[in-house]
Amino acid sequence: MSTVSSSKKNNSFVLQKQDEISFEDRPVPVAGPGQVIVNIKATGICGSDVHYWTHGRIGHFVCKGPMVLGHESAGIVASLGEGVTDLEVGDRVALEPGVPCGRCEMCKIGKYNLCPDMAFAATPPYDGTLCDFYRHSADFCYKLPKNVSLEEGALIEPLSVGIHAARRGEVRLGDRVFVFGAGPVGLLTAAAAKAAGAAHVTMADISESRLKFAKSYIADETIHMTSKPPKDVDTNEFAKAEAEKIFASGISPANVVFDCTGVEVCVQMSIYLVKNNGKIVLVGMGASVQSISVADVSAREVDVRGVMRYCNTYPTAIEMLASGKIDLKSLITHRYKFKESLEAFQHVKEGREGTIKIVITNDD
Repeated sequence: MSTVSSSKKNNSFVLQKQDEISFEDRPVPVAGPGQVIVNIKATGICGSDVHYWTHGRIGHFVCKGPMVLGHESAGIVASLGEGVTDLEVGDRVALEPGVPCGRCEMCKIGKYNLCPDMAFAATPPYDGTLCDFYRHSADFCYKLPKNVSLEEGALIEPLSVGIHAARRGEVRLGDRVFVFGAGPVGLLTAAAAKAAGAAHVTMADISESRLKFAKSYIADETIHMTSKPPKDVDTNEFAKAEAEKIFASGISPANVVFDCTGVEVCVQMSIYLVKNNGKIVLVGMGASVQSISVADVSAREVDVRGVMRYCNTYPTAIEMLASGKIDLKSLITHRYKFKESLEAFQHVKEGREGTIKIVITNDD
């Protein structure tokens, strides 16, 4: 069964090359076995989408041809492929944007986020979800409860990053947590840590407006980062001195420190802010090579853990939303219509004050 007319076009927001985006009418895809076609209704803008636009690449992922942007999406099932029995046309679904191979060692042990053959939306060479109709594996489309909106469904993707980060940090009841970065991922990492039992969350950022929001949203304490390492000073020594200032202000060492910035000095500070035998979780993506005090890591038995997207998080995220344990609605500060996608991307690129999360809606 299908609600997609053969005469329909699939309007898509396409990165043609670095610094060049345009709309294209593409053919409506056809669902193969185990697949569905989803009429995309809401998409959050991620920093990675904008980075591909402005740089044409992220690390070793290089855009070599036109690519549809977007990967934080939710919509309505429009047609079913052969063998799909768990979904029906008209179901409201959130899309987990990565589809693993299902055969490799990582897939078989449940860590499918580490699958070397992962097909992830809006990661070269795979097209993303900023289009009218998107073809996806039915296994990675999750039905939304009636009390969870499509906009919230789209933001399950960044929430999943936070949930996976909290799991990697093994946050326990009563833990003290420190989070660098009060953007969407930092806020949702803090929210996931609180939901996991953290008793106290401190958040640090360079933006006063984001810290003000963080304080109203989830943070118990906030720190405005105003100092930058002088050019003639070793950044590691600067980081150590900044950590001492934070302790002098009354902040206690943390059981878990999450860096959601990727900034080297924040990673360095994490080592000095965490307790002996504590954990540092690297959530943000920064420079590929950074320096840290290995002596402190070893002597104090500090665990430094990486985060690669997420796995097995969508069901948990949906339950947390449906129960009201985590709030996503408050994060949405701006909305744009699908036809205004370029303006929405420009908004994120400019880093306008007061912006937390932008959602593009497609109700036409």
